[in-house]
Amino acid sequence: MTTALSDVRPIGDQLRAWRRRRRLSQLELASEADVSTRHLSFVETGRSAPSREMVLRLAEHLDVPLRDRNLLLVAAGYAPVFAETPMEEPTMDAVRAALRQVLDGHEPYPAVVVDRFWNLIDANGAAGLFMEGAAPELLEPPLNVLRLSMHPDGMAKHILNLAEWRAHMIDRVRRHVALTADPGLVRLYRELRSFPGDVGEALAPPAGHEVFVPLRMRVDGDELSFFSTIATFGTPVDITVAELAIESFYPADARTTDFLRARADG
Repeated sequence: MTTALSDVRPIGDQLRAWRRRRRLSQLELASEADVSTRHLSFVETGRSAPSREMVLRLAEHLDVPLRDRNLLLVAAGYAPVFAETPMEEPTMDAVRAALRQVLDGHEPYPAVVVDRFWNLIDANGAAGLFMEGAAPELLEPPLNVLRLSMHPDGMAKHILNLAEWRAHMIDRVRRHVALTADPGLVRLYRELRSFPGDVGEALAPPAGHEVFVPLRMRVDGDELSFFSTIATFGTPVDITVAELAIESFYPADARTTDFLRARADG
């Protein structure tokens, strides 16, 4: 944690901002966190200094990301408590092994591990399907999977329902921005919005009986269709682990299943 104290906003300002971001009144937050409304008001206005335990309790009820809980602690005059361990450290062996087990076990279907910016951390062999034909500069580290998928020189030229799929993915980033107010996510959101492609009414409920928005793409003359699930670690106390997500893609029809299995066998 290298944030300078001069760069940290007052603890009261930060807590008020997080409370408003979560659309909670002082009364609602005070009731949930079992503190008096008067004390919470004094903390937000700077009239009272919260204890370390109070900062962590309020952050828990506000669902503040671990990275930002450290900032709250520093602003209140306490040392950060959540580590950010590089993935290559020996202490992350169990994490890397668990990720690899999930990725390998998902073959022959694609799966990727990404960080909070959707930068690629790891992937299984089947995920290479999404990278074929992309411009080399889009594959250079850090490879951003959203940039790769929406850039005209990436997957976008192969996606058949680009407007619909792009609209939902951009909305997904927008919701993460609303939850975290992360400047890096704001920049990514603006970049993705700048790519060509009209989303139109793509966020409207689809006609027919679809239960999710699929990713439809053309590969080697075949039309493939995918849906995905996202998994995270359940009880992280490390920033790196808390910000990891596994996105696993599944075939949405029999044709895609047959294609992926044949590709793996070949």
